[in-house]
Amino acid sequence: MKTTPIATEIVNEVIDAFGIHPAGKATIRELVKIVNDIEGITGEEFIRMEMGVPGLDPTFVGTEAEMIALRKGVASKYPNIEGVKCLKEETSRFIKLFLDVEIEPAHCVPTVGSMMGSMAAFMVVHRSDHERTGTLFLDPGFPVQKQQCLVLGHSFGSFDLYDFRGDKLKAKIEEEIKKGQYSSILYSNPNNASWICLNEKELKIIGDLSMKYDLTVIEDLAYFGMDFRKDLSKPGVPPFQASVAKYTSNYLLLVSSSKAFSYAGQRIGMMIIAPELFQRKYTDLKRYYTSEKFGHAMIYGALYALSAGASHTAQYALAAIFRAVNDGTYNYITEVREYGKKAAIMKAMFRKYGFHIVYDMDLDEPIADGFYFTLSYPGFSGSELVEELLYYGISAISLEITGSSRGEGLRACVSQVRRDQFEKLEERLNCFSKDHPIPELVFLSQKGPIVTIRSNNSQEGI
Repeated sequence: MKTTPIATEIVNEVIDAFGIHPAGKATIRELVKIVNDIEGITGEEFIRMEMGVPGLDPTFVGTEAEMIALRKGVASKYPNIEGVKCLKEETSRFIKLFLDVEIEPAHCVPTVGSMMGSMAAFMVVHRSDHERTGTLFLDPGFPVQKQQCLVLGHSFGSFDLYDFRGDKLKAKIEEEIKKGQYSSILYSNPNNASWICLNEKELKIIGDLSMKYDLTVIEDLAYFGMDFRKDLSKPGVPPFQASVAKYTSNYLLLVSSSKAFSYAGQRIGMMIIAPELFQRKYTDLKRYYTSEKFGHAMIYGALYALSAGASHTAQYALAAIFRAVNDGTYNYITEVREYGKKAAIMKAMFRKYGFHIVYDMDLDEPIADGFYFTLSYPGFSGSELVEELLYYGISAISLEITGSSRGEGLRACVSQVRRDQFEKLEERLNCFSKDHPIPELVFLSQKGPIVTIRSNNSQEGI
């Protein structure tokens, strides 16, 4: 008989009322609702790892700039849909200083977060050629981007990138391209949820194939500069954030303020459109937009229809943040490095109690400690493990909903877990481990047992 930290009957009631079984099949926001309801009834605080929400204070320079803009009365005025001048200029500088890529301010356009950026990208890229209307996702990835395709009625395909790293990548992408009529390729780098980081060789493969097959690469840089194995914090000094923009003239970059600058609540991001793509004309765009020019269709067609521009004050906030980072007066990496430090502690704790890291290697080196890590526990599928952990006051999402081929795994986000919760996390993991013992595996020889392997409490060995 198990005695769990969270009352079994209450967890059962909430899950039954929500109607999703197992609860691990739920989307991120659905799982947030389930956990909120359990917390509200029990008063017990969860170890919340299900949602990628910044766990740091918003960047001070941004909030100050936004308040100044409010006092100047910009809230009563519609912003220019192309973006305010200072933001476009500072974004151009930022891309040069941190990606080492030349881009004109005209090709930098604000969006209401990167989610709006991907939605607009699908609305234009998928309509540039009536014979090609889908995206090839290099998974695992952000589940809502596939939901956007479904909402728009667009097709998509995917494969687990982890299985095709390095030299294997070219053949796999070409194989997938021949299966579907794709107009774009989308991935995040660093990757949500595995935290693998594509290297220059792999990005060149993607860039070369995008030119060969005339595909637009949508590169989601939600975790800009957060590969903490390298120092990517110095403006204009290598190493730079790796990007496909070095290897193709057919790209869209999505730069988010949410994670790197802890500015998620203001819903402001930037779309960077390759100069050649911006100017390119597609006759098929006239089916939906007033112009066949890609950049015009994006700004005055898709973005105008979606929101008629991004928040006026938030644009001034992001402009100020970029300016401080560009000038070297604000090192944002110093702050977000805390995520990597917490990930190292938490991964060690989960391993101690019998869990395994699912995506554990990044090519030939251990996966970096960052915003996310992945977990599994013997005997559970990912969706089953999500539900079982709810009884122990721990929440995460199943890798199944990210497009991962690892059906046994979870994605854990470190951002909302406070250091003062580490003791409680360990207590709950210890309780879970005792309630779910991993059997000893005994290999016999003619003379009796010679090998015993146990996974609980890090007692692994021969």
